[in-house]
Amino acid sequence: MNTSFLHKNLSKLNLGGLRYFDSIGSTNDEALAWAAQGAPDLSIVVADEQTSGRGREKRRWFTPAGTALAFSLILCPRAEDLPHLSRTVGLTAVALAESLRKRSLAPQIKWPNDLLLDGRKVAGILVESTWSGDAVDYVVIGIGVNVAREAVPPSELLQFPATSLEHALGECPEREEVLCDILSALIEWRPRLGSEALLEAWERDLAFRGQQVEVTGAEGQIVAGTLLGLESDGSLRLQDQHGNPVTVRFGDVRLRPAA
Repeated sequence: MNTSFLHKNLSKLNLGGLRYFDSIGSTNDEALAWAAQGAPDLSIVVADEQTSGRGREKRRWFTPAGTALAFSLILCPRAEDLPHLSRTVGLTAVALAESLRKRSLAPQIKWPNDLLLDGRKVAGILVESTWSGDAVDYVVIGIGVNVAREAVPPSELLQFPATSLEHALGECPEREEVLCDILSALIEWRPRLGSEALLEAWERDLAFRGQQVEVTGAEGQIVAGTLLGLESDGSLRLQDQHGNPVTVRFGDVRLRPAA
């Protein structure tokens, strides 16, 4: 990556600090360790390559050198943010969607933490925290974006169809510019973490809304129903086959196969 471009353009965003690595195991691991040492708010870890990148449920995130965007942002929650921290993944997804929309793309948010283009995954989010007792000290937001075609893993390694910005745009954008766009949008949305505007933007881009879906939970249990929208905390709101409301707080959403 062009580190001089990074330093020059990221300095305009008043970040707390920047650590760049040509290769690293996981940007989230580095960010969590930095947070534990007292990293400034809005510090960022960026890597050209991740060798042990991960998503939710410890799934591997494929990040070959020179092809993808992999970074982690450290936030020190403000007092007014604390009641709404469950919305952090939504905040990030909305910012990601907005940054892609500026490139004339039409992203959708696959609850809870993926961005889709034409029904295929282009980006993922992993939010982790450091705690002191019952209090959250830091929130670390890990983001991976498939920029070049080569960032898409082989089909046999995929759990969900994937794509890249290069495929969607017909040309490969500069990763540094994509990074700046995402961070700018995230910083702009951050003060609205607890707002109705965030929830509305999140719901507007929600994939599969109004369709029959299946949500697979941590232990393999499946909840099925029509996807209606979101609860105020970012939980998923469904309606089962009997017309009863169902709230889902954890799981992976897929379209329900046709009977």
